[in-house]
Amino acid sequence: RSLCVSKLSAKKATVPSGHGATEASLACGQCLGHHDWSKQFERPNMLPGRSVVVHLFEWRFDDIAEECEMFLGPRGYGAVQTSPVNEYAVVFEETVKRPWYERYQPVSYKIHSRSGNETLFRDMVRRCNQAGVRVYVDVVLNHMTGPHANETGTAGTSYNYQDRDYPGVPYSYNDFHTNETCGTASGSIEDYKNARQVRNCELVGLRDLDQSKGDVQAKMAEFLNRLIEFGVAGFRIDAAKHMWPDDLERIFARLDDLSTEFFPERTRPFIYQEVIDLDKGEAVTRWEYQGLGRVTEFLYGATLGAIIRKRPDMLLKHLRNYGEPWGFLPSDEALTFVDS
Repeated sequence: RSLCVSKLSAKKATVPSGHGATEASLACGQCLGHHDWSKQFERPNMLPGRSVVVHLFEWRFDDIAEECEMFLGPRGYGAVQTSPVNEYAVVFEETVKRPWYERYQPVSYKIHSRSGNETLFRDMVRRCNQAGVRVYVDVVLNHMTGPHANETGTAGTSYNYQDRDYPGVPYSYNDFHTNETCGTASGSIEDYKNARQVRNCELVGLRDLDQSKGDVQAKMAEFLNRLIEFGVAGFRIDAAKHMWPDDLERIFARLDDLSTEFFPERTRPFIYQEVIDLDKGEAVTRWEYQGLGRVTEFLYGATLGAIIRKRPDMLLKHLRNYGEPWGFLPSDEALTFVDS
């Protein structure tokens, strides 16, 4: 069976435990195909017979733990995906106050977010594992913050956007791509048909890390290995298309096996990479990330949605061979979803 993921936002966290997850499962869509476990980072490390991931978007760690124990575990869900857990920028400005996307602007790798601190995170991971539900953490390795008036993170760590100085990791100027390595005068991505720009330039002003540097790779792996030590089963790699596959491969090669407290010996972490690719002729495609772990298949939800919305040229009967014949990634290399 293929894996599918459904998303449940934090606004449902006040619903009595379990009711939100029932609703989320309906959004999962159809899971197709079968698994080939030959590749080391593609096995999801779930209990037998489970294949659905529930994305508990912006949920607090204590609420996630309760959901695992009271609903997800007893009803056969395979895993939860958390929002990024490490320290990030506090975005509180005139036009926007504490938006969801501030969590995708790292300041350090300290586990301190509005979901909770390291103690609460470790407790959540333990309780979910004991309930039979694995934990995948959404991790941001491509970049650090954008420019903000208040340069203090959620754990109180200061940083300097202008100088590319993030002492909480630490990262400094030489750990980032510059206008020279990017190739544009602005330092930002200007042409998505240029792979160098997509991977070496800043995405909407976010300071772009240079993952080709050994020290950068080591610090990222150290963070991921700490999460592995706490008992997580794997990672969603945010903005993977903005990093070179060879660099990601070197980072993943530094990862430890999963904790033997919860997993068999020599179990490798599950990795799935966010690569937005709708076959529109961009320079970076999802196919380049095969073999590094699973890859998000954005076409799955896009085409299924078009059929459900009754687009004239796409009929329900066309679903007979839905999957690889449509040009999708092989089932054992994809993570599918219908909304993001």
